[in-house]
Amino acid sequence: MSNTVNPIIPGFAPDPSVVLVDGWFYLVNSSFHAFPGLPIYASQDLVSWKQIGNAIHRQSQLSLAKSQANLYPVDDGKFLIGSGGLYAPTIRHHQGTFYVVCTNVIRAEGKTRDVTENFIVSTNDIWSGTWSNPVYFEFEGIDPSLLFDDDRKVYLQGSGGIGPGTTINLFEIDLKTGAKLSEEKVIWRGTGDIYPEGPHLYKHKGWYYLLIAEGGTHGGHMVTMARSQNVFGPYDSCPNNPILTARGTQEYIQYTGHCELFQDEKAQWWGVCLGARLEDQGRCPMGRETFLTRVDWDGEWPLFDQVKLNPRGLSTTRLSSHLTAEGGLDYLYIRDAIMSNYRLENNHSSLTLSASSVNLSHPADSPTFIGKRQRNLAGTSSVVLERIEGSWSFAKIQAGLACYKEEHRFSRIYYDAAQQAVVLELVNAAKTIVRTEKHTLGEVPHSLLFRIEYTEKQYSLLYSFQPHVGNDWTCLGTVDTLDMTDPDFTGPIIGVYAVGQTEGVQVQFEGLSVQ
Repeated sequence: MSNTVNPIIPGFAPDPSVVLVDGWFYLVNSSFHAFPGLPIYASQDLVSWKQIGNAIHRQSQLSLAKSQANLYPVDDGKFLIGSGGLYAPTIRHHQGTFYVVCTNVIRAEGKTRDVTENFIVSTNDIWSGTWSNPVYFEFEGIDPSLLFDDDRKVYLQGSGGIGPGTTINLFEIDLKTGAKLSEEKVIWRGTGDIYPEGPHLYKHKGWYYLLIAEGGTHGGHMVTMARSQNVFGPYDSCPNNPILTARGTQEYIQYTGHCELFQDEKAQWWGVCLGARLEDQGRCPMGRETFLTRVDWDGEWPLFDQVKLNPRGLSTTRLSSHLTAEGGLDYLYIRDAIMSNYRLENNHSSLTLSASSVNLSHPADSPTFIGKRQRNLAGTSSVVLERIEGSWSFAKIQAGLACYKEEHRFSRIYYDAAQQAVVLELVNAAKTIVRTEKHTLGEVPHSLLFRIEYTEKQYSLLYSFQPHVGNDWTCLGTVDTLDMTDPDFTGPIIGVYAVGQTEGVQVQFEGLSVQ
């Protein structure tokens, strides 16, 4: 495991939690507005990871309809874009059962505060990809975690309340029913910074160690710790807090926080946390990703190595080649997708979409969109739009390839049937950006190839005609990744979509490739 490759889960992968069972590490991330939710990854070496499922994989489990993103002004004139939906899961294993506890944050109309639905899902066979229906429990807050204590009691710890003045709360819970078995108690308020959250309790050498995040999940993010000999406290703060942070440094990997501690089979301690590749001019196109760092816990308090991009300097291509998925497990939809609008065939390479009048900017309804997380900082995504019909003009079909973060920010290249044109569009509501560029074709093409090439600094949006010859691409325009970057919760999802004024028009794509 000395050949650590960071990030271990690249792209849209915040708030990691890990458990080791029978030689396998299992990891789960937040997913916010995306369905399926709470992706589950597995690895035997902490380097090569495979997505094996999603803890929220049936729409009957819960609704993401009210997971829209809000714009929150921050000090430097920017907006933090905070999505609702599935926040900060924790994965645990006990007596043959895997548990994931999580929060569904609901943007409730007419209320000044979000509603939090906290729940537990479980499975006896994590490789089956099938998880239970949620068991809900009473807790106003986010970021729940579990401690299975030596006396068979199970404790739920979470970030209680909503807003910057949250507290770390604890109570005993019945996992089968969700019932509280003790009074909920505030056990720590952190070191005094905002948003004490993301708590995990560990029993180590007779002490209860409480690991949390503070400072908000962007520039001020840090990891702090306290300990007690009683699970309900009082907890004494580590004299070396923060024990992990990148704030105030020139590190390329910033925002490090929301950490989980775990041991491998050789008793080596590790920390897995979120972080972001933040370029000098503020470009952060990949959002919050999952990073790994080595931990020394021979003394009373753990000592973390600073989180680095990639200690061995491997190429960008190598950085993502260790992450795989099979069977379409990594396909994503937006909120409560209408699954009858999608038909996947030929080993998921042929995608037939039924056009919908819902556009990518809609805050609640689900547009006809299917995609995958962008995994490479520098890479290419492409697709073929097949069998374009002249009748599409009456339905005003728009269909193409999009890079989507949430309803406030996306860029796309598409065929506009009403105009017989290829169009580039960039939208960033947080920066009040709306930009379009257009190439009129003059006739209806039989098919079109769309391509998005990306680097840390820009997206290039290109198209071509069939039959495609060599490097016969037309670049419709470029998008500076700064125009897709804000302090945000999500990361880029690249996929295909179909919008039209007439519902149900069939649009066929072939060979969607997302790097």
